[in-house]
Amino acid sequence: MTVSQQKSKKVIPIISDPNQEKFVSLYEAQKKVYPRSISGYFHQWRWITIWITQIVFYGMPWLEWGNRQALLLDISTHRFYIFGLVLYPQDLVFLVVLLVIAALALFLFTAVAGRLWCGFSCPQSVYTEIFLWIERKIEGDRAARIKLDSKALSFEKIYKKWLKHAAWITFSMWTGFTFLGYFTPIREISDSILHFHLSPWETFWICFYGFATYGNAGFLREQVCKYMCPYARFQSAMFDKDTLIVTYDEERGEPRSGRSRKVDAKEAGLGDCIDCSLCVQVCPVGIDIRDGLQYECISCGLCVDACDSIMDKMNYPRGLVRFSTQNGVSHHWSKHEIIQKILRPRVLIYTGLLVLLCVGFAVSLGMRTPFKVDVIRDRGVLSRLVEGGNVENVYRLQITNATEATQTYHISATGLDGLTIASQNEFTVNAADSRMVAIGLQIPDGSIKSGSHPINFEIKALGLNEAITEKSIFYMSR
Repeated sequence: MTVSQQKSKKVIPIISDPNQEKFVSLYEAQKKVYPRSISGYFHQWRWITIWITQIVFYGMPWLEWGNRQALLLDISTHRFYIFGLVLYPQDLVFLVVLLVIAALALFLFTAVAGRLWCGFSCPQSVYTEIFLWIERKIEGDRAARIKLDSKALSFEKIYKKWLKHAAWITFSMWTGFTFLGYFTPIREISDSILHFHLSPWETFWICFYGFATYGNAGFLREQVCKYMCPYARFQSAMFDKDTLIVTYDEERGEPRSGRSRKVDAKEAGLGDCIDCSLCVQVCPVGIDIRDGLQYECISCGLCVDACDSIMDKMNYPRGLVRFSTQNGVSHHWSKHEIIQKILRPRVLIYTGLLVLLCVGFAVSLGMRTPFKVDVIRDRGVLSRLVEGGNVENVYRLQITNATEATQTYHISATGLDGLTIASQNEFTVNAADSRMVAIGLQIPDGSIKSGSHPINFEIKALGLNEAITEKSIFYMSR
């Protein structure tokens, strides 16, 4: 075995004869995938989703709502601004419900149509396709890229590689800058960059996210989908024979063989597949769909476009490679029959649960009280005797104004006869701000027995016609 062969494979010696060594390969060096450009129906839809997702991602931080950024997850102040909503850490339940909805939607889409998310909307697939587009523009299509990589070092190779990586890095850093703009106002970051006042943490996160984009989309590419993404591994638990996937009609395509258009395939005993390998060349993960269902397939549909283009040239019917189900292919079902089988019980259950969660989420968000109150008893002194023969308990109320306008709040207390507020009971809280206020409650000494007694605080927002009732206790000493 030559030195170059030993470098490309990790081997271990097996000694069966003292004078002879045999080597068994543990793994083969990964071959670089050079996806070929193709046009067609699914290619167009991929780019439509790329444009939509990237316009949203890069454009959203620049939108304004009133006098602030429309979407801002401000971790430093513990406030999340989502258009007209201001959410606080106490609203974490909404995030939990949103994550449950996203997970259930993923289960539903996977049960219906496999890994469509991976092929059309996953950030890894989207950025890989963008980086490939840049690579094609600079280095050329598949054959030109393979030829360039096989060439010895030259001025042309250095120039093209340098230009490609410069474009990749620029795009990656802009992506990192945009990502940080969701957590720090993007206009402030822009000013800091222009005046060279960017903080170390902001610099770190821009570079970190930019480097992740550069590495994943520029180098790792399909390796992320094959080996790093957990979705590729557990998707089989959500697949069945009625899941819509990219399929190869083996009965129609085999035996495969190259031939000219003039050859009658039926007379020659051949299938419709001409073994052009175009479906393999266009695949972003470098698999052969003709080998059957594989976990690496991301359901992008590019092999469908490639095969349909060849079928058109050969004057054969389209659909040798198509989106179908395993049962649909084996039983020769029509599109209508396939759709009927797709709407099976598990899909209907997923859909029903998803609709209920979405409706519940929208209703609870719409009925959300625009302010919050936390009542804290003064732990230093449980109760005290004050002038006038009254017993007083002191409480601290934290009032959080979840609106973007200054609000005035009126506080009252009920639950015991003779209970009065011996302090100020109206307070103003600035927009999207919190305020801690002290409230003293008094009751005549001896009017109630000693111990703890339940009471209620009622807090009214005068400008909103909204009220919150919070429970607490009044302690009467012995």
